[in-house]
Amino acid sequence: MRIDPFGLERWFAEYEHEADIMLAESGIRSLGADRFDLDPGKLGYVIPTNGDPEFRASVGDRYGRSADEVLFTCGTQEANFLAFLSLLGDEGAVDGGSEAGGDGVDGEDPDGEGVGSGTHAVVVTPTYQALHAVPEAFGEVTRVELEPPEWELDPDAVADAARDDTAVIVVNNPNNPTGRYHDEAAMRAVYDVAVDRDAYLLADEVYRLLAEAPQPPVASFGSHGISTTSLTKAYGLAGLRFGWIAGPEAVVERAWRWKDYTTISPSLFGQHVAKQALGRREPRILEENRELAETNRAIVADWLDRHGLDWYDPVGVNGFVTVPDGFDDAESFCRTVVEAESVVLAPGGLFGFPNRFRIGFGLPTEELEEGLDRVSRVIEGERADEIGAEGGA
Repeated sequence: MRIDPFGLERWFAEYEHEADIMLAESGIRSLGADRFDLDPGKLGYVIPTNGDPEFRASVGDRYGRSADEVLFTCGTQEANFLAFLSLLGDEGAVDGGSEAGGDGVDGEDPDGEGVGSGTHAVVVTPTYQALHAVPEAFGEVTRVELEPPEWELDPDAVADAARDDTAVIVVNNPNNPTGRYHDEAAMRAVYDVAVDRDAYLLADEVYRLLAEAPQPPVASFGSHGISTTSLTKAYGLAGLRFGWIAGPEAVVERAWRWKDYTTISPSLFGQHVAKQALGRREPRILEENRELAETNRAIVADWLDRHGLDWYDPVGVNGFVTVPDGFDDAESFCRTVVEAESVVLAPGGLFGFPNRFRIGFGLPTEELEEGLDRVSRVIEGERADEIGAEGGA
């Protein structure tokens, strides 16, 4: 098994810790720990290790799923990793009492649909690298590219890419890095493709609740739907490292088996605070974060207009922006910005688009404005140099 270096994380490792301002972060600003009770009692493992049953049942209700169809994980990253291990890591087999597997016990599928195994994945890109790099480590991946400037999801293209040995179709919705929120009709059409191919549709929905009107999660679509998410991006609780998989019991059970070999249990502190964040505090947290995202989105949109740059108006706190004139590509631009002004942006080549860069605008508004002012100095300085060179000629 081989896995590619994680380009975005290596970029952050090179620049993030020394820079003044992080304009490449993909989540909302972090909440203070003082908003929560931080005493979970004895510092043991979470027992059972898949998470508190009552809490899993509560989370499952959000998807029309039972407690046994939810597994708590250390963030969305582990949720996705375990899901891919479950679907592709053992020749794609999902145990259920038959070779093809299923969604119930002893091969019985409560919806009457058996789900086949396979080692092939269809991944809609551009997207977070882990969503294609991990499946590529276990099997074969066919990418379906979203096209600028609209980045529209094409269910027919997904259907053309799917094969008889396709185990999973992967969509990040809302999308990172573009911020495109694929509508429910398109997502249900892709779900139908998964059903037709006896595959699963896995949706990384970590930004979903930053939308003013969130669509139904994919795990609620039916027996072929899997949703992964966490409290990191929409809730501002990255340090909890708390997420989950919601989906068919056979997949969740197998993911739990793999989790025994990774983190064993979710974080005790994470689960303790997550219960509070998903309880009575939740409406206020999401209201605050949506307001911040909307305020900052408008600020960035105005800044883009002033500099003649373009993006697709995003849902969430990421945008995928065209590179200013005068730079060879996004990496050249982003290196100039961080080295000259100590502001980190993410070059689009890390997502397969070297003529764009990702900007994250979920940080506090004053910090965002300071960061944009610094980036403006780089852009305006380059333009001044060009004008001077033209005049000298």
